[in-house]
Amino acid sequence: MTLKKGDPIPEILGVNQNGKEIKASDFKGKKLVLYFYPKDNTSGCTAEACSFRDNYASLREAGYEVVGISVDNATSHQEFIEKQQLPFDLIADTGQSLVMTFGVWGEKSMYGRKYMGIFRTTFLINEEGIIEHIFLPQEIKTGTHAEQILSL
Repeated sequence: MTLKKGDPIPEILGVNQNGKEIKASDFKGKKLVLYFYPKDNTSGCTAEACSFRDNYASLREAGYEVVGISVDNATSHQEFIEKQQLPFDLIADTGQSLVMTFGVWGEKSMYGRKYMGIFRTTFLINEEGIIEHIFLPQEIKTGTHAEQILSL
């Protein structure tokens, strides 16, 4: 299953870095930046997370909440949040259910080696929990991704 523009997001999104269940209804009446990224503490993922951190006040002023998702575990997320001083939740999708639902999991290739992983993708969700915009991997500029969202 792959979610697309106009689709509602699932109610249960997953568990954050502190073991708390995150639900779509937690964001009712707010817009949501739901961003999928490959791995904690890697250069591109750190640049993207820091773009959201550095522009967090502007995103909130624009009505957005931010949630990041990767298949890293809660401990890895806690360390990433602490190291980068991230002011938003990260969902630990260790069972890969959310990445499969959103259609962002698949075969990747690096230096000729094939492996399964997350395709960096961002979903903008409206106040009713409906997908309004999708940033595909080739569109995302990790260091300025928050500005890309704010300029829409």
